This record gives sequence, structure tokens and C-alpha cells, in this order.
Amino acid sequence: MNMIANLNRDITPESPDYETVRQVIELITEDYRDQPSLEAIAARLNQSPTQLQKTFTRWAGLSPKAFLQAVTLDHAKRLLRKEDMPLLETSIEVGLSGPSRLHDLFVTHEAMSPGEWKAKGGGLTIRYGFHRSPFGVALVMATDRGLAGLAFSDLGDEAACLEDMTCRWPNAQYVDDRQATTPYAERIFEPGKWSADQPLRVVLIGTDFQVRVWESLLKIPFGKAVTYSDIANDIGKPTAMRAVGAAVGRNPISFVVPCHRALGKNGDLTGYHWGLTRKRAILGWEAGQA
Repeated sequence: MNMIANLNRDITPESPDYETVRQVIELITEDYRDQPSLEAIAARLNQSPTQLQKTFTRWAGLSPKAFLQAVTLDHAKRLLRKEDMPLLETSIEVGLSGPSRLHDLFVTHEAMSPGEWKAKGGGLTIRYGFHRSPFGVALVMATDRGLAGLAFSDLGDEAACLEDMTCRWPNAQYVDDRQATTPYAERIFEPGKWSADQPLRVVLIGTDFQVRVWESLLKIPFGKAVTYSDIANDIGKPTAMRAVGAAVGRNPISFVVPCHRALGKNGDLTGYHWGLTRKRAILGWEAGQA
């Protein structure tokens, strides 16, 4: 393996807001049928209700109560699939502003050639860096052609996250270069910097089938969700839902290529490579941006 990726120094930014939000989301997920109050949630986390409300609202753009209404598993099934209601309309229902604030990432993309894919990253230099994000620690990876990887980690799990990503392209050269990846992180996680005039360039490194699935994911509008069967139909492989699910799970550019907007057959949120809690968090954050 032509790899020099390492974690010999502390490159992890503090991200206390997401850790608080993660605990809130997990608590809501476990107890959503009881509709826990803000005071009950704050007591479980040993925080004041006022501070918890401020932290969560600053992070997501909506209150814990509104997040509970919009994103918990039971509501997601009902609103997203059974009633065919997108998250944008859900956000309006819970008192958020309307579509005038809607943003999207405006992504332009290219795919590596089959030969480049077979080389498993051989000849590629991939620069990487860990950055603070709304969803915990983000690992951003880029080539000279554009963004190639985006992954998420909880504090303390950065080494495993890095290994997961570098093993996908084992013959690439990896360079720890947070300065080079900072502009990508700023573009990705700052909605005010999303612009159709300056689209974010990404490069898809995968098999032909995987790339077709990832390109289908890029078609899903902000605030919408589709099923694996919808994606299978879109790529002309209506019976390949299991293979589609596997390709979605191998998406190397999380969030930007929105695999979190893919649902199971009955509207279930299903799994997410970086954790189901994080998937709920991303959907909720998108509702807050709408």
C-alpha cells in the first residue's frame, strides 16, 4: 500500500455542539413515543433547558421539539413516504420559513475511468484533513480534480474513519494537508457559500455500477427522499435493489452525494455507514436550512 496517512499528531477539532446534539437525537429516538419535554431531555443530559435549547437551535436551526416532530423515525416514515411529504413541507409545518431560504450544494462531477478504478488509486495523490462540521468530525479528502471523499467520525474514532476511507483506494498516495482541504470543508458546511455560479467539483471513484448509483443520488433534491427501488429504476436496473443498497452504502462522498436521502422500501430510514443517528441529524439539519 502506497500510503503515508497517519494520526501521529492531534488534528481533531473540538466539536462539543454535535456531541450534545447526538445525545439529544439518540434520546429522542429511544423515547419519541413519550414525546419527552425539553426539561426532561435537559435533565437526562445534566444541562439547563435554556442552554440546551440554545445549543440545539443554533446547531439545527430548529428547536428540539420541532426536530422531534420532523425527523424521528416514526414521523419520517409517515411524512416522507406514506404521505409523500418532503422535509421542506415538514419544516414549514413546524413553523420554519418557506422555500425562499432553500439552498442546495450545486455539485458538478466527473467519474474516474475504469482503468483508473482498477488501479485502486494508483497514481493518485489524495490530500486529507479533519474538520469541524455540524455532524461531528468530518474527514475531507481531495485530489487535484476535486473532492473525492467525505466521511464522519465521533471524537476518538478518527483513526478508524481514516482507515475505512484509505482502504477504498489502497494504492493512492495520502498526504495529511488540512490547509488544502479547508476550502472544501468551508464550502460544504456553509449554506451561504452554496452557489450555482461556483459549483462544487467532485470526482467519483468507483465501479461503473457504483458511479451510476451515486449519480442518481445527486439527482435527489434538497428536502426530498427516494427509495432504493426508485434509484434502481432510475439507472435502468429495476431488480437490482440489493446491489443498489450496497452501492449507496459505499458512497465515498457522504452528505454531498446525498445517500442520507435514500430510504428503505417502506420509507424506513434504514442504515447509514456513518451511523443512523447521524443520518437523522443530517435530515434534521436540512429541514432547519430549508
